[in-house]
Amino acid sequence: MAVLLLRLAGPMQAWGVKSRFTVRATELAPTKSGVVGMLASAVGRRRTDPIEDLLALRFGVRKDQPGSVIRDFHTARTLDGRESMPLSNRYYLADAVFLAGIEGDRALLEGIDEALRHPAFPLYLGRRSCPPTHPVSLGLREAALLDALRAEPWLASEWFRRRRREGLNAEILIDQEAVPVEERAGDARGSRDVPLSFDPRRRDYGFREVERLMVRVGAPEPDAHDPMAELEEAGLCF
Repeated sequence: MAVLLLRLAGPMQAWGVKSRFTVRATELAPTKSGVVGMLASAVGRRRTDPIEDLLALRFGVRKDQPGSVIRDFHTARTLDGRESMPLSNRYYLADAVFLAGIEGDRALLEGIDEALRHPAFPLYLGRRSCPPTHPVSLGLREAALLDALRAEPWLASEWFRRRRREGLNAEILIDQEAVPVEERAGDARGSRDVPLSFDPRRRDYGFREVERLMVRVGAPEPDAHDPMAELEEAGLCF
């Protein structure tokens, strides 16, 4: 098994699991359905095409820069201007940066890696109004999914790093089956974001169990400099 790492960043993102009438909410991290949809777009799958191979990939995400939730009061009219569409509140994540990983067959991941660099259809971060900044693909890693998410350098923006000079305790949300039993916290939660079908005639989603772990990223290296030792060498210590 290999792991393909993704950098999910852009001015806005929106990862919805459920929407109620005129309120379009967003999760605080990328969903499996949203990422699988982006991968399907990259490789040229249409909504009615099978996606079983993509669903079999293990998925995890690390919150490198959580971002902030913003609200857009959305209005729209028909092209002829005669009718107004229902008013809606749409929520987005602004200035967020995530490290995502998918684990599976190397040949499949190599094809996805190439497709993300030259996508068949436009890529977007949950909604069409949310294009990603590049690069999206960070390439393949020879490691288990959890190990890859822990080891990758911090992806946060420079301005965010300056505010967090001591680093960040980053949250990892990952498929339970990708976590060794001895590391499971015992409080996994169910998430209904497995896209069994994107077909608009019969959209369907299933559940997965998600583990929540923490990892320290961006922590400064210990300072090995010993000023007293230099003073002793110069004969200035008494």
